[in-house]
Amino acid sequence: MRGNMAPARVPGRIVPPAGVPGWAAALAGLVSAAVALGIAQLVAGVIDGATFPVIAVGESLIDLSPGPLKEWAIATFGTNDKAVLVGGVFVVLAVAAGALGVLAVRRLRPAVAAFGAIGVVGLVAVLSRPGAQAVDVLPTVVGIGAGVWTLSWLTRRMLRAVPYESPLPADPESETETGTGTGTGTDTGTGTGTGDVERPVVMRAGAELRAFDRRALLTGVAGGVVVAGAGALAGQMLAGRKEVAAARSTIKLPAPRTPAKPLPAGVDLRIRGLSPFVTPNADFYRVDTALIVPQVDPASWTLKIHGLVDRPIEISYADLVRMPLTEADVTLTCVSNEVGGPYVGNARWLGVRMADVLRGAGLRSGADMLLSTSADGFTCGTPMDVVMDGRDALFAIAMNGEALSPDHGFPVRQVVPGLYGYVSATKWVTDIKVTRFDQDIAYWTPRGWAERGPIKTQSRIDVPQSGASLPPGRTKIAGVAWAQHRGVDAVEVRVGDGDWRLATLAETPGPDTWRQWSIDWDLPRGEQTIEVRATDATGHTQTAALAPPAPDGATGYHTILVKVG
Repeated sequence: MRGNMAPARVPGRIVPPAGVPGWAAALAGLVSAAVALGIAQLVAGVIDGATFPVIAVGESLIDLSPGPLKEWAIATFGTNDKAVLVGGVFVVLAVAAGALGVLAVRRLRPAVAAFGAIGVVGLVAVLSRPGAQAVDVLPTVVGIGAGVWTLSWLTRRMLRAVPYESPLPADPESETETGTGTGTGTDTGTGTGTGDVERPVVMRAGAELRAFDRRALLTGVAGGVVVAGAGALAGQMLAGRKEVAAARSTIKLPAPRTPAKPLPAGVDLRIRGLSPFVTPNADFYRVDTALIVPQVDPASWTLKIHGLVDRPIEISYADLVRMPLTEADVTLTCVSNEVGGPYVGNARWLGVRMADVLRGAGLRSGADMLLSTSADGFTCGTPMDVVMDGRDALFAIAMNGEALSPDHGFPVRQVVPGLYGYVSATKWVTDIKVTRFDQDIAYWTPRGWAERGPIKTQSRIDVPQSGASLPPGRTKIAGVAWAQHRGVDAVEVRVGDGDWRLATLAETPGPDTWRQWSIDWDLPRGEQTIEVRATDATGHTQTAALAPPAPDGATGYHTILVKVG
C-alpha cells in the first residue's frame, strides 16, 4: 500500500535526526582523515617517503616562511622545530576533519568537496618538490579517495534506519482498540468496530527515517582505526627499509688494520649436505625479539657508553669506522638451540674491538657487566671480563665482506666469541651501560635464563639426515662441532652400541669457529642409530646427559636414526 513508501531522497543530502551528538559526527571525520593519512603513508612507503602529503606540506611551509619566522622557530624549538611544524599540520588537519564530520551529517556532498580541497593542497605541495614526478601524486590521491569513502560510509552507517516498535500491547487478547471515523484512504475506514489491530513493523517519517546508531558508529570507527594504524605502520616500515637500504648501498667498508688470516686449505671438506665452513649471509640464522626489524640510519646512529666509567662517551658511525678495524672468523650460537639444532652459523666479521672503545671511556674497578641496549629496546648483559680478555669481541659493521643487513643488526652489532647470543650478540646496539650484575638485570634473565651464558661444547650430524634410507655398505657420516674460544680437538662417532671411533677433522683458523668432521662407516642392514660427541681443547668431552636449552644451553649427544638396506 502507498503508506509503506519512503519519501523521495535528495541525492547527497542526509536529513539528520535531532539526537546525533556533535562528538559522533566529529569522530567520524577524524577517523576518516586518519584512514586517508594511513593509506597515503602506505602508498608513499612504496613510492617514496617524501611523497607523504603531510611531509610535503611541511616542507612547503618551511620554504614559504619568512626568515624571521624561521629564526624564531629555531631559537624556540631548537632541533625540534621541524617536528613541531609537522605536529602543527596534524593538529590543523584534525580540527578540519572534525568540522567536516559535523558537516557530513547534514550535507554530505559539500563535506566531500571540502575533503577533496584539502587533498588539492597536498597535491600542490607534493608536485612543487624538486624533481617531482607524476607518480608522486598517488599517495595523496589514493589517500583522499580512501578518506572520502570512509567519511561517507561512517556517516550513513551511524544514520541507518532502526526498526520501529509499535506502542500497542504485546498481548492482543488483553486489550482491544475501538475506533470510529470517517475518511478515505487505505489506513482509514468508516464504521465502528472492536478488535485486534496490526501495524506495520516500520513507521517513520521525515528525520525519523534515519536514527543515530551509536553501536554501528563505534564498530565502524574501530575498523577505521585499525586500517589507519596498519597503513601508517606499514608505510613507515617500507619507507624506513628503502631509506636504510639506500644508505647501506653507499657504504664503502674500510680495509681492516688487523685482517683475518687466509683460511687454511682443508677448512671445508666440501661434502654434499654438510654445512659450509662460512655460512652465507642469506642463510645465517636469525633469533631476536624484534617482530619488525629496526631500520636504523647510520647517519643518525650513535653509541653511548656510560655508567661506571671515568669519561662517558658518545660516538657516531663515522667515528667508529675511522677507528682501527679488526677482521675475525667467529661462530655464533643461540642458547635456544636444541641438541643438533640449526641456530648456529659461522662468518667473517669486521669491526672495532669492544675493549679498545671501552678503555677509552675509562672503566672503573668493581664493574663486571656491560648492559647493552638495542634500537628496539632489547637489553643484554655481557660479562665484562670476557670482552676485555683479548679475544676478538667486536662492535661489528660487516659480515662476510658486506655491510651488515638490517636483519643482522645494521649498522652496528656486537659479536663476542664464546658466549651465547642472548648475553653478547646485541643487534642494532646503541647504548652500553658499564655496571654490575648485582645492580642491573637484562631482558632474558627474569624470563628464566641464566645470568651468564658460556657456550657449551656441542656437535651435530649433518650427513646423513635423520630418517634417511641408505644402501648397505660404506657411508659418509659428517657434521660440525663447536666449542668457541676453546676449540674442538676431537670428534667421535658411534653406531648402535658399538665402540666410539675418531672422525677426521677439517682444518680450522682458530678456536672461535666451528669445525667440520667426517668419517666413513660400513653400516649393517636394518635400523641404525648414529651418535656424535666432541671434545674441546681443554680436554672436556660433551656430556651424554640430555638437558633442554633453558636455562643455560642444551646438552646431550646428537643422535639420528637411519634405515639401511
